[in-house]
Amino acid sequence: MKAGQAWHLGSIGDMQILPGPRHRPSLKRPIWIIFLVSIVSLFLVCAYIYPPRGSAPCYVFSSRGCNVLSDWLPPAPARAYTDEEIASRVVIREILKTSPTKSKNSKIAFMFLSPGSLPFEKLWDKFFNGHEGKFSVYVHASKERPVHVSRYFLNRDIRSDEIVWGKISMIDAERRLLANALKDPDNQHFVLLSDSCVPLHTFEYVYNSLMYANISFIDCFQDPGPHGNGRYSDHMLPEVQKKDFRKGAQWFSMIRQHAVIVVADSLYYSKFRDYCKPGLEGKNCIPDEHYLPTFFHMLDPVGIANWSVTHVDWSERKWHPKLYKAPDITLELLKNITSIDESKHVTSDDKREEQVQACLWNGIKRPCYLFARKFHPGALDKLLKLFSNYTTL
Repeated sequence: MKAGQAWHLGSIGDMQILPGPRHRPSLKRPIWIIFLVSIVSLFLVCAYIYPPRGSAPCYVFSSRGCNVLSDWLPPAPARAYTDEEIASRVVIREILKTSPTKSKNSKIAFMFLSPGSLPFEKLWDKFFNGHEGKFSVYVHASKERPVHVSRYFLNRDIRSDEIVWGKISMIDAERRLLANALKDPDNQHFVLLSDSCVPLHTFEYVYNSLMYANISFIDCFQDPGPHGNGRYSDHMLPEVQKKDFRKGAQWFSMIRQHAVIVVADSLYYSKFRDYCKPGLEGKNCIPDEHYLPTFFHMLDPVGIANWSVTHVDWSERKWHPKLYKAPDITLELLKNITSIDESKHVTSDDKREEQVQACLWNGIKRPCYLFARKFHPGALDKLLKLFSNYTTL
């Protein structure tokens, strides 16, 4: 079709009255506006593709911080749980929803991990004396049958297996202690102690502190360094993801519902049994430092305090904590330990970041620790002499 014919909408007469071609005036476009819009668009595109890594430039994007860019994106789809995860999480949820067992005679289960005899049994005898009926004692002796010197420890040994440091056998021993202690329905709190642990307060103080707390004291923090997340293995996927991997000391005090889910767990336990061990993939994953912190962070993070009630001194930065020997034992030392009211963790990366958390007991800041380790057997006599003094500080 010719250009002239394109306008033929009616008769020839109609075409005669069409106006002639019009001359449009040239527009002077505001070049500076176009340039400004282009710059802003380029800035936003770069910010989206290359989001800021540090906190310094965050104010440019939003007073709320750098997360504003992520607000533009749709939320990441929730991961579909495996059949085993669904079953485990349903069971754990139902256990946690169950009200604590009512007991007219609530007790604390003191569970001792030891290679043999307990060097501080006389000190614990002094601690327990006069409080019969408010505690239970369980001893897991992994190498030799212990010789007991206190009546509170007689016939309290459970069936025990060998423990190898850094292996899953440590977790097995903890679960074995918990299972035996759970047989007594009066046990409401479960405290894990070593043969080198000593009490820092009177029995009444410890009993009231734990019985009036409705949470478990599980040490738990995130360590991005080689001795934290650096120990994680992708073989733990999909059930255990790296973002949930946590670290903490093994010495805990937990409420009864938490003790039940630890004993009942098989799924998450198996992940740490198979893929958290020294030497695997050139890493030194220690199960007792990661299993419980990760387990509770994933399944009941609001139910734990994220700090332990047992004091341990890692200031020497060695594989094992500081060992207090007889010359170290003074009233001043014990007073300093019992006055600490903040929990501190230090990351293992180059930053050596110190994470500080106030020790809150039912919302009130108080000293953190009820027990302490690691004490040399030779310190027993000095501790016995000082016991009545330092436990009343």
